Amino acid sequence: MNSTPIPMMETTNFTNYENSSNMTTAPPFYCDGGCIFYSLANALIFILGVVGNGLVIWIAGFKIKKSINSTWYLSLALSDVLFCCTLPVGIVHVVKNDWIFGLFMCKFIFFNMYFNWFSSIFLLVIISVDRCVVVMFPVWAQNHRTTRKASVIVLLAWITSAVCSLPSAIYLDIEYDADYMQTVCFTNYENDQQQVTDVVCRFVFGFMIPFLIIIFCYFIIIRKLKSNQMAKSLKPFKIMTVLIAAFLICWLPFHIVALLDLNYEKYGGFTEKALTVCVIFANANSCLNPFLYTFMGKDFKKQCYSVLTKIENAIREDESQYRQRGSTVTNSGETNLSTSVH
Repeated sequence: MNSTPIPMMETTNFTNYENSSNMTTAPPFYCDGGCIFYSLANALIFILGVVGNGLVIWIAGFKIKKSINSTWYLSLALSDVLFCCTLPVGIVHVVKNDWIFGLFMCKFIFFNMYFNWFSSIFLLVIISVDRCVVVMFPVWAQNHRTTRKASVIVLLAWITSAVCSLPSAIYLDIEYDADYMQTVCFTNYENDQQQVTDVVCRFVFGFMIPFLIIIFCYFIIIRKLKSNQMAKSLKPFKIMTVLIAAFLICWLPFHIVALLDLNYEKYGGFTEKALTVCVIFANANSCLNPFLYTFMGKDFKKQCYSVLTKIENAIREDESQYRQRGSTVTNSGETNLSTSVH
């Protein structure tokens, strides 16, 4: 059996940091400057994430009229706030230098991290495909896109995310380290091949393929809108573009380091130092979206005093632009058809 521990800094974020040789030889982690920085960063992410995503949930779920776009943003906010609520567990673990929460929480926290990751990227794919359909088939979209169908799609995305997150959680286990008198939450692979399969599959199916789909959708959208001389219609995509860019910036370093860590003997020194920062970046993605909604709204300098209004305007603006674009494309198609008939 290949027992692979998750070092203290990485265990807090429940990342899969494998080092099969240091189960009982790694030095204990004390709450030094790195620990303090890590704890403060995650505490800030927790506060901003819960407050910001809570506001999005309140606005998109209760304050504005339910729409397809508000359903997408509400789902992203729910996923993010669920993850942010687990961050204090990791902070306590780092400060105490001991896993005191038992086997269930070891598996659950790890599962929740990857559930947030998978659900976020799957929802970004769904939104990109939805926007591609609206541009390519405006009449069909106007007649068939409904909030009920959007809710069903979100539910399916969440179920798929849960299924994809289970394998990584199954490998988690806890063990008491007698040398340092502490309990460790660690990944317990049976062999190296199992570890490689887990890490590579997460990267391919949870990152690379979804982003290729997103890029393809945006290529089709931009090409279609430019061919119809509808450059102004590109404006509604700015919010989604920034959300995708933020996800890429936050998660790509984590995946690169995780892949490098498969060759621990060669890159172990680098990954030990880099993974902590990469995990903080990955966690930060769960608190960014509400603030991106705010900054991407109209007249930010004039209205920055009202965060609630900005988030609501961003969501409303996105929906209204969809309707205007669909109406414009539909009318354009009808005019062309009328001209060809006459």
